[in-house]
Amino acid sequence: MDNTLRTWIKDGLWAIVFAGIVAAVVRFASGLGAATGLNDATPWGLWIAFKLGFVALAGGGFTLAAFVYIFHVESFRPILRRAILIALLGYGSFIVSLIFDLGLPWHIYMPILNWQDHSVMFEIAWCVMLYFTVLNLEFSTTILEHPLFHHPIFQKISHWLHKLTLPVVITGIVLSTLHQSSLGSLFLIMPHRVNPLWYSPWLPYLFFTSAISAGMMALVLEGFIMERWFKRGMHFELLTRLGQWVTLPLALYLALRLSDLFLRGVLPGALDGSWQSALFLAEILLGGLLPLVLLSIKKIRESREGLLTSAILIIAGIISQRMSLSMFTMHQVQGMNYFPSLNETIIALFIPAAAILIYLFFAEHLAILEKDVPIPALNTPTVRNPLDLVGQETPGRAIFARRSGLAVFVAALALPFMLHLPVNCNNPLTNPATAAKGWEIMLSSILPLPISCSNQPANPVTPAKGWDTLIIDGNSSNYAVSFTHQDHQEFLAKELGSEEAACQTCHHLNKPGDQATACSACHADYYQPQSIFDHTIHESALGGNASCTKCHSEEHISLSSAICQNCHTEMVPQAGQVVFDSFAPSYMDAMHGNCLGCHEQEAQKQNKPELALCSTCHPNESNQPDQPVANLLGR
Repeated sequence: MDNTLRTWIKDGLWAIVFAGIVAAVVRFASGLGAATGLNDATPWGLWIAFKLGFVALAGGGFTLAAFVYIFHVESFRPILRRAILIALLGYGSFIVSLIFDLGLPWHIYMPILNWQDHSVMFEIAWCVMLYFTVLNLEFSTTILEHPLFHHPIFQKISHWLHKLTLPVVITGIVLSTLHQSSLGSLFLIMPHRVNPLWYSPWLPYLFFTSAISAGMMALVLEGFIMERWFKRGMHFELLTRLGQWVTLPLALYLALRLSDLFLRGVLPGALDGSWQSALFLAEILLGGLLPLVLLSIKKIRESREGLLTSAILIIAGIISQRMSLSMFTMHQVQGMNYFPSLNETIIALFIPAAAILIYLFFAEHLAILEKDVPIPALNTPTVRNPLDLVGQETPGRAIFARRSGLAVFVAALALPFMLHLPVNCNNPLTNPATAAKGWEIMLSSILPLPISCSNQPANPVTPAKGWDTLIIDGNSSNYAVSFTHQDHQEFLAKELGSEEAACQTCHHLNKPGDQATACSACHADYYQPQSIFDHTIHESALGGNASCTKCHSEEHISLSSAICQNCHTEMVPQAGQVVFDSFAPSYMDAMHGNCLGCHEQEAQKQNKPELALCSTCHPNESNQPDQPVANLLGR
C-alpha cells in the first residue's frame, strides 16, 4: 500500500475519532435520553449490538493462547502476539462502549464494591475486568522489548512477567471462556423479546463456539491486512491451518443452533417468507454452511481468495447473529419503536476506529510478529505526502498540524448536527426519554422552574422547596409531581428491612411495555385494579423454583397459568359459580363506588343538586368535569 493511500485511510479513521469525541461530549453532557433513540421499552441499542458483535473477534486471543501454551502447538507462536493484541483491543473497546452505555457511567466501578453473585452482569463485569488485566500483562512483555524500555528495571519486570506467563494464560483462558458464554446468558431472561429463530436455551454455548470461530478468522483477515499495509510476511501457512481447524468449532456452532431450533419446533419459521427468515437463512447458509464447505476443500482453503472469502463470510455471519439477537429482530413495543440516533451511530463507529488506530500504532513500533519483524528505528525517515503542510521542521510536527486541522474541521461540522437532537413532546409514547434536568432539579429549591416544552402549557405544579425534592414528569405529559427522595427511602427501608432493598425497589429497569413512570409500580392502585395474588407465598409453599411447572405448564414463553380453583376448590360454591376475584378495585373505583350512589340519593332527598356534582369532592381540580355523578355511573 502506497503512502498516499495509507495517509488517506488514517485521515478517515481520525475523522471518525474526532467526530466521536464530539458525540461523546454531547452524550455525557445531555444524558442518554437526549443523545440516543433509546426508551424505557428498548434500553439496549446499537452500542450493545456492536459490543456483542465485535467482542467475538477477540476470541482469537484465548484460542491461540490455548494452542501454544496448553496444547503446545508451537508452530502458532509467531502470530500469538497479534492474537493477544486483537483480544486486548477488543476487550478494551468492550469496556469503553460499556461506559457510554451506562446511565451512570461514573458508577462503573460498583461491581467491585457491591457483589451481586446471582447476577449475570456481575459475572460479566468481573470477567471483563480480570481478563483485560490479564491481556495487558500478556502484551506488556512485547511493549517492554522496545528500545525505550531498555532500563534494567523494565527488563526485570519483563523477566518476571515471562515467568508468570503460564498461570496468567490459564487464568485468561478461564475468564474469557466464562465471559463469552455469560454474554449469551444475558438473553435467557428475555424470551418474550427475542425472535424465536435467534433465542435458544443454549445461547451460552453458541456464544462460546462462535467466539472461537470468529476469533480465528479475525486473525486470518488481520494477516491479509498486515501484508497489504506493512508489506510484511503474513505466515500464510499458519493462516491456512487456522482455516482448517476453524471447521470444528464452526460445525459445532451450526449443529447446536440448528438442532436446538429443530427440537423446540421453531425451525419451520425459517421458511415463512418473512424478512427475519431471509436474514436467518443468509446467516446460516452464507455465513456458516458455505464457508464450512469452502474450508473443507484443501485446494480452496490453500488459495488466498478462498481463505479470505471464507474468513469474511464467517465473521459477517457471526456478527450478524449477535446483532440480530440484540437489536435487529428484537421485539419492539408498539408506539415505542427504537431507531439509533446520529450520536449513537458515530460513537459506535468511533470505538472500532480508535481501536484500529491503536493497532496500527503498535504494529508500526513494536515487534508483534516476535523475532520475525524488526522494530522500526525511532528516527526512520518518512516519505512526505503531497497533502502534508509545507514548512514544518519535522514529520511529527507536520502530522500534528494535519491532525489538528482535521479535528477542528470535523468538530465544526459535527457539532451543529448533534446539538439539535429532537426531544418529542407531543407524543410521549414515541420516545418518553427527555434531556437530563439535573440543573433544574438542583435549582428547584431556589427557583420554581417549570418542566414543559415550548408548545405545551406551563407545568401547573409548583416545586417543593428543599434539596432532596425532585420534580418528576415521567410521562412527558407536562403534569409533574414533587417527589421527596429521602421520605421514600426511609419508608421503604423500614418496610423492607434494608436501605439496599429500598434503593432496588425504584432504581430498576421498567417492565416491557410500561408507558408510565416507575412510580406506577407502587402507586398504580390509585387508578388501576390490583392483583391480590401473592406469588412468593405460592412459590414457597409449592417447593421453590422447581414448582413453576405446577402452575405454568407451557415452556419459556407462556405467561398463562392454572386457574386458582383447580387447587383451591373451597373457593367454588356448590352452585359452581366462581365467587373469587384475584383483583381488588382501585382506590378511585372503590371511593366512587362507595360514595357516588349515596351522594345521588342525598341530592334527591334533600333537593340539593350540588351534592351530586364532581366539584363537591374535587373543588380545586380544573381537569374534573362539573357534571352530575350519575353520568359517571352510566345512567
